[in-house]
Amino acid sequence: MNALVPLPVLLPLLASGGELALGIRFPRGQRIVSVVVLAVVLGLSVTLLIGAETDGPIVVHLGDFVPPLGITLVADRLSGLMLTVSSAVTLCVLLYSLGQGMADRDDRTPLAVFHPAYLLLVAGVSCTFLAGDLVNLYVGFEIMLVASFVLLTIGGTASRVRAGSTYVVVSLISSMIFFTAIALTYAAAGTVNLAQLAVRLEDLSIGVRTLLEAMLLTVFAVKAAVFPLGAWLPDSYPTAPAPVTAVFAGLLTKVGVYCMLRTETLLFPGNRLGHLLLAAALASLMIGILGAVAQTDLKRVLSFVLISHIGYMIFGIGLGSRAGIGGAIVYVVHHITVQTALFLVAGLIERRSGTTELTRVGGLAKAAPALAALFFLPALNLAGIPPMSGFIGKLQLLRAGVAAGGPWAYTLVAAASVTSLLTLYVMAKVWNLAFWRAAPRDHPMRGTVLEEQDIADDLGDDDIDSNTDAGPVGNGATPSGPAGQAVTATLSGRAITTTTDRLPRTMTWATAALVLLSLAYTLLGDPFTSLAERTAGELLQRSPYIEAVLGR
Repeated sequence: MNALVPLPVLLPLLASGGELALGIRFPRGQRIVSVVVLAVVLGLSVTLLIGAETDGPIVVHLGDFVPPLGITLVADRLSGLMLTVSSAVTLCVLLYSLGQGMADRDDRTPLAVFHPAYLLLVAGVSCTFLAGDLVNLYVGFEIMLVASFVLLTIGGTASRVRAGSTYVVVSLISSMIFFTAIALTYAAAGTVNLAQLAVRLEDLSIGVRTLLEAMLLTVFAVKAAVFPLGAWLPDSYPTAPAPVTAVFAGLLTKVGVYCMLRTETLLFPGNRLGHLLLAAALASLMIGILGAVAQTDLKRVLSFVLISHIGYMIFGIGLGSRAGIGGAIVYVVHHITVQTALFLVAGLIERRSGTTELTRVGGLAKAAPALAALFFLPALNLAGIPPMSGFIGKLQLLRAGVAAGGPWAYTLVAAASVTSLLTLYVMAKVWNLAFWRAAPRDHPMRGTVLEEQDIADDLGDDDIDSNTDAGPVGNGATPSGPAGQAVTATLSGRAITTTTDRLPRTMTWATAALVLLSLAYTLLGDPFTSLAERTAGELLQRSPYIEAVLGR
């Protein structure tokens, strides 16, 4: 079992290099390699989760070099659970992107870059979840940063380069703070191994520990898009291609939350900065959801809702109790799946209507009932309608807040309740504008993107660069396309033709798979919440992790 621990990092990393070697000459080979590798990683993640649940944390010291010299990878309940969910989500998003590429039939997108960058991103995420020391945590972040910049700017449009530059600048600043924190930690404790730090940090002065904790929390809060450190997110993510936006918004922000969970329970027990976390949670909950209420573009609505709901997770971490940590874990897993599914639905809406601007979309409930169902279910789940998993997670957090008591906890309980109601209002507003009302006459809905005006039948190539920078649809300029359809929109500066055919099946089924996964959390409510509570207990107990790594 120990030999399996490095594979979720090594397999996508090696496959990424292999795909770069294959290049654009073998696009079908790239697709097959990506799907097979991510499916294997999903199987490995489930195996590691079962192993950690059965036998406790699984530890491997690479090269048999023990801490503090060697690289230590650890798969406990939390990392196994996060690996499993992230692997399932990244596989579904990859299938979605493949369906989008095959539907668009564009061989000019830098396809040779997308698959290697995507696998590199998966390797970075896996490295972060399995890292047993701060240096490898940093390495995982940097791998994700490199892959993220490539994926955000793929296609090379001005808006994407601008958004990607903002993301990179913010990430580099947080990386500098992270690197400084690692250096100070090593200078103070003589190690960066998490298990050794859990023991040695207790001998340091309270001022040094607080400084290190504050620096690490700042870095992870930037990654998690906690307000006000997440101000960059609404302008960065929505410009990327739909599958990239989905995996970034749904998954990458939770990597920051995972790191906060890990360090706050293992390295800095006692919840000394709990009030600071609760204040950040309160600000994220309220500012984020009020920002969502003010938006009329679906991607920006979902981005602000994302910032708001990160507040729920920080609320649980700030409480620091077993119930609070357990509720945060439930909400993290639920939110990764639901938020990713909603961003994929936004991509389908954009494909169907040529835009995600809600004032220019309508009538989708009648024109595309399957798409309406794919939005309706995760929207209710996100709003926390009983008995869905969103309700389960919020109820656990509210109970934990009431049990904790005190002004901060009661204020957060009230804010979380108001945020839940406002989320329901925002989702109802999106439903009414995009699905329920009739389509605006000055912006008729035409159908799915079929092909570019100047492209003949050139089948079999991928494209993940579509559906952004959408120009006006139905503006009266409707010259004939090659297949007899009218040219009704522009995407990325290209004239396109549209059709009223069904949405690409692969994209639809990939989205449906994520929706079904989110519903599975509800159907498996008791086992799911029990696993989260056991995970929280293991995190707060600390000794299983420390003993497994240090062999005590």
